[in-house]
Amino acid sequence: MIALAAIALGMVALYAYGRYRVSRAERRYPPTGEFVVAEGLRLHYRSRGEGRPIVYLHGGVLTGDDFKEAIELAAAEGYRGIAFDRPGYGYSERPRNGKVTPNAQARLLRKALIELGVDKPILVCHSWSGVLALAYALEYPDELSGIVGLGGGFYPEGYPAEKGDPVSSLITTPVIGALALHTLLPVLGPPLADSILKQTFKPESVPESYRLATRALWLRPSAFKANREDVLAFVPAAREMADRYREIRTPLVLAVGEDDPFETREHSFRLHREVPGSDLLVLPGVGHMIPQLHPEAVMLAIKRLDGQAANASRELPPAVIKSIGASEPSR
Repeated sequence: MIALAAIALGMVALYAYGRYRVSRAERRYPPTGEFVVAEGLRLHYRSRGEGRPIVYLHGGVLTGDDFKEAIELAAAEGYRGIAFDRPGYGYSERPRNGKVTPNAQARLLRKALIELGVDKPILVCHSWSGVLALAYALEYPDELSGIVGLGGGFYPEGYPAEKGDPVSSLITTPVIGALALHTLLPVLGPPLADSILKQTFKPESVPESYRLATRALWLRPSAFKANREDVLAFVPAAREMADRYREIRTPLVLAVGEDDPFETREHSFRLHREVPGSDLLVLPGVGHMIPQLHPEAVMLAIKRLDGQAANASRELPPAVIKSIGASEPSR
């Protein structure tokens, strides 16, 4: 009985510590934008500038702040930059019922944009949200001006969860998952987050401010669970949609780091071959985290898509761009 009581007290202490960490994180990193309601859910977004709308979709770790510098550059160039926290991340709410698939997130995003009066935006997607952007293009083909993919994930092959993901399966298991989120995550999460970031940023360095923000916001139980659900949802969605990618006629520019350590590099090359008229930009010396470390390359890709800079590569030093090419029409 004493042992059971000690275990129970330990669990209560861990739970209390976890709640303290969440409270401290939200005081340190409060919401910095505005909210829009879609399907009864509050979605958090940041908006800068006026003009043609560009909507930024972050990957699987943090928030719309991944594009903080990119939206400022867009505003300075005469665009309106809008960066969302995807459902469950940052300060956006996540649906409680049903699976939150990439298609479901595309539907939520569309309703949010209608509510904001945003018409025919350019979608800029990074990493996980590549499959979300393509879901949007397939479901609402006449409602986009174009897509810019930054190290995007588009296919099931090579994705981490393709052959199963024990951590994601544990976290999304009823009762047991909640227990792990509220007791083990506060202790085991920080070193796990540091390791994931190191792998995600390599061969480049993780900015200290990004590491601290990730420890604070991504390790909240709600955000970490949302991420694990997204990890498990990616492969089925990509597998279901991949055969339809050749149907996409939305203008598409793909930018990928030459040193991207993930399979997403091959995803960009493959999608470039399959989508007629798409452009591919290869960035030498760049890894996976293009929005966070190379906002100027994000702006270059946008202007390339927007047709405002026929010789866009001249706007950056030659070392920044290795190759730009348009895919041949499908036969």
